[in-house]
Amino acid sequence: MTVLAHRATASDEVTRDALAVLQPGFEGTTAPAWLLRRIGEGLTSVGLFGRNIASPEQLAALTAQLRAESDDVLVAIDEEGGDVTRLEVRGGSSFPGNLALGAVDDTRLTRDVAHELGRRLAECGVNLNWAPSADVNSNPDNPVIGVRSFGADTHLAARHTAAYVEGLQAAGVAACTKHFPGHGDTNVDSHHALPRIDVDLDTLAARELVPFRAAIEAGTKAVMSAHILVPALDPTRPATLSPQILTGLLRKELGYEGLIVTDGMEMHAIAGTYGIERGSVLAIAAGADAICVGGGLADEDTVLRLRDALVAAVREGTLPQERLADAAARVRALAAWTLGARPDARPEGSRASGIGLTAARRALVVTGSARPPAGPYVATLTPVANIAVGDETPWGPAAELAELLPGTASDLYPQGATAGEILAAAGERTVVAVVRDAHRHPWMAEVLDDLVEARPDTVVVEMGLPRAEPRGALHIATHGAARVCGRAAAEVVAGAVTGV
Repeated sequence: MTVLAHRATASDEVTRDALAVLQPGFEGTTAPAWLLRRIGEGLTSVGLFGRNIASPEQLAALTAQLRAESDDVLVAIDEEGGDVTRLEVRGGSSFPGNLALGAVDDTRLTRDVAHELGRRLAECGVNLNWAPSADVNSNPDNPVIGVRSFGADTHLAARHTAAYVEGLQAAGVAACTKHFPGHGDTNVDSHHALPRIDVDLDTLAARELVPFRAAIEAGTKAVMSAHILVPALDPTRPATLSPQILTGLLRKELGYEGLIVTDGMEMHAIAGTYGIERGSVLAIAAGADAICVGGGLADEDTVLRLRDALVAAVREGTLPQERLADAAARVRALAAWTLGARPDARPEGSRASGIGLTAARRALVVTGSARPPAGPYVATLTPVANIAVGDETPWGPAAELAELLPGTASDLYPQGATAGEILAAAGERTVVAVVRDAHRHPWMAEVLDDLVEARPDTVVVEMGLPRAEPRGALHIATHGAARVCGRAAAEVVAGAVTGV
């Protein structure tokens, strides 16, 4: 082989490796031609979002289209269940989220819920799930984690993280435990800015890292990094770009050998400070293996920009070729695992049938009592949804309650609404006030106080993190806003279920 031919071959290898470490998204419910072409050139992963999914049948056809180009392509999705759902983005999830599962605190139930969720993903051809969240929600004012966490108790979060990983992977779907080294003690959303956690190493080891150790022991196939600054570990770079955190802590100290995936690189914590091209190079150099991008940037140009940035960094010597090759090899190894995965049998009986609703019912905390209202008025106080959850997924018990109690009326009330408006619309009907994280929204808490003072028979349904004292004649904490959580709450309001 001539020197020129050898250089060309090496260049082709670097280009394929650069494509292999990308996890891009795209627009539409069928794969665009450019995406199929890039899979043929070495792209190994594709990320799916709510915009790509219309039905299970359509999703199965889409993943089959991708696998016609390469049978081991990784098809990833952000399907946590609960508030964060992509599989059921238009109707709400059939499974409660982490906080509800943590409230029940039955690890077998968590494993079975994760297994059933994984089974449905696998049936549609999805083989990598960017879940579970292993974050310990130690800061109740956290704007981005909240009900996505199993809870504020470190060891509870750890045992349920492990159970979730085991259940999901038993269905043949790789788990991606997130957001390393822990996003629970932040008060800033990394979609908008760079959060910072100012705690010492002992606190990190005893709190944030415990669920990740449990996930690693459970065999999690992937770990997702967080775009957060943790000065005790690295005073200058966020975790996603930090060799001390990804290589020093996660690889060497915790002994993790699987795939390291970044959180979305177009999030402002990275894009607004480093830019996605430089950020992607720094992430791979730091120890990440896969670059998640596509939640906001979902076009061929983005893929080519990132590919070319990685190739240029290798040529310039700022990114060792061996590091890029190692990252690509880890991606391909996970793809190979998904081909050989042998799913466990589906749990028998009621644990498989309707397990999501069963779990949602068990997660309820009901305080007080009230007669089933005749023709209630459901007033849903609507905060601005965080980006991870999205605003396209319906939530609340109104639709479910209308099925159980025909004649139910309802409306949405954003910030600025008053109790007087709600009472005028309700008339003589019983008010069912539905809130989400009322403790984080003073306007919402004020409206609730005014409603309960004016109408002591008000029913309150808290579908976020339950922090405030129960109020109203009947107070229902659902520990999440999934569709099944709304159904479970509606059953209680209507008096249609016993033994909750």
